[in-house]
Amino acid sequence: MLALRYMDHRAAKAFILAKLKAELPPTRTYHSLEHTLDVYASVIDIGEREGVVGLDMILLTTAALFHDAGFIHVDLEHEAESCRITREHLPQWGFSADQVARICDMIMATRIPQAPHDKLSRILCDADLDYLGRGDFFSIGHTLFEELRAYKVLTTEHEWNVIQDRFLSRHHYHTGTNRALREPRKQQHLAEVRRMLAAEGGTGSHERRSPVG
Repeated sequence: MLALRYMDHRAAKAFILAKLKAELPPTRTYHSLEHTLDVYASVIDIGEREGVVGLDMILLTTAALFHDAGFIHVDLEHEAESCRITREHLPQWGFSADQVARICDMIMATRIPQAPHDKLSRILCDADLDYLGRGDFFSIGHTLFEELRAYKVLTTEHEWNVIQDRFLSRHHYHTGTNRALREPRKQQHLAEVRRMLAAEGGTGSHERRSPVG
């Protein structure tokens, strides 16, 4: 219990949210403060359903808060930069080296293609892409389209739909919670994207690493 009393999770949360708000470029319309808050809320929901409590919940929510901080400084391999920021700042709030390492393991697991290796990593990965199976899929997806267009990854909605088709068809949820609650709706979204592509006249070829995540 001493570790729980000593770790100042609230101060870490306040710090990183303020940093994201002040320093993320406005062109990060998807990888934004709002996305981090969405993932934070999702890990709590999924984590509670999966039976996560105590110290594990603190580590899980902290990983959610820091998982995209690297976008402040870099465009590619942001997970590694997020871990650098995590290692730089969390010790001042009482997080041990082992706890920071667990948090960084969770963050690195969110790299696409996701590679979670334990329960907490599986929850964070599902929270990061929770929206794929929610009613706000298309509105959130549009913020990612705008971000990718701003960074000249793509230019047209057809290109975006090709990417969405490929990503949704390859993605799978890792927790029982999201397989039950999100997978059916995600499949509906995949079918709708494919209908849009058919109406546009087919698919294209865009075999780059997915920018989602």
